Amino acid sequence: MRIIAGRWRGRPIQAPPGRATRPTTDRVREAWMSAMQQEIPGARVLDLFAGSGALGLEALSRGADAVDFVEMSRPALAALRANIATLDVETRVHVHVGDALRFVAALAPRRYDLAFADPPYRSDASERLIAAYRATPFAGILGIEHAARTAVAGDATRRYGDTALTFCYAP
Repeated sequence: MRIIAGRWRGRPIQAPPGRATRPTTDRVREAWMSAMQQEIPGARVLDLFAGSGALGLEALSRGADAVDFVEMSRPALAALRANIATLDVETRVHVHVGDALRFVAALAPRRYDLAFADPPYRSDASERLIAAYRATPFAGILGIEHAARTAVAGDATRRYGDTALTFCYAP
């Protein structure tokens, strides 16, 4: 894995070992960042189900001000913390250890400019996350990665092979 563009373009980052975490592919990450490129500079970003932190770190590389990561898997947290140290961004990030859905339930409206979420494909986390977002839009834009074969009730969806990105926009 590597950072695709921006300040740290081409820099390698670690992926968590094993199959418990499914990293976002370079192609999908590039598409995701391109879709949000106007909103990234200066943004406060939330990376839910963060895994290696690739999405939030990519946003930092492209000019986001700060990122909060939420992850609860120990192997993923180890990779995330190693990636943060490698890029020397400890002062611009905060790692929250815990459940992403519980985390967003406590957020105020518009706490973040952008939120990225890459929940496990074989769960109902995408639907539950959108329901939480509709109740309290905790970011200006929420983007969720999911299996393309699974319909997710957002405002716009883009497909990239077997993967889809669904976006929800705050009113």
